[in-house]
Amino acid sequence: QVQLEESGGGLVQAGGSLRLSCAASGGTFRSYNMGWFRQAPGKEREFVAAITWSYDNTDYADSVKGRFTISRDNVKSMVHLQMNSLRSEDTAVYYCAARPRSSGTWIYWGQGTQVTVSS
Repeated sequence: QVQLEESGGGLVQAGGSLRLSCAASGGTFRSYNMGWFRQAPGKEREFVAAITWSYDNTDYADSVKGRFTISRDNVKSMVHLQMNSLRSEDTAVYYCAARPRSSGTWIYWGQGTQVTVSS
C-alpha cells in the first residue's frame, strides 16, 4: 500500500509559478511510474504529466507542454510538478498518482492540493 501526500498548492496570479510536491511512503518508490492529474470544478479529472520510474520518459498533456515540468527523486521518494506561466484555466485540484511499472492503471492517489490562478 502506497500513501501519497501532495503539497505546494495555493493562490497565484496569472503568469506566476508554483511547485507542487508529492511525498510517497509505504512502498518501493522505484517500482512505480508517477503522475499528476487535475480536476477543475464541474469537469472530469484529467491527465497532466507522468514520469517513468527510471526518469527516462516523461509525458505531458498538450495544454501544459512547455509550461509544466515533472521530475522525481527516487532517493527521497518524491515527485514534483513545476508549473510556470500559469493561466486561469489551470485552476483545479491537483492529484498525485502512482501506477506499477507493469500496469497501465493508476492505482494509488493522493488527497489533492488546490491550485487557484487569479486573472
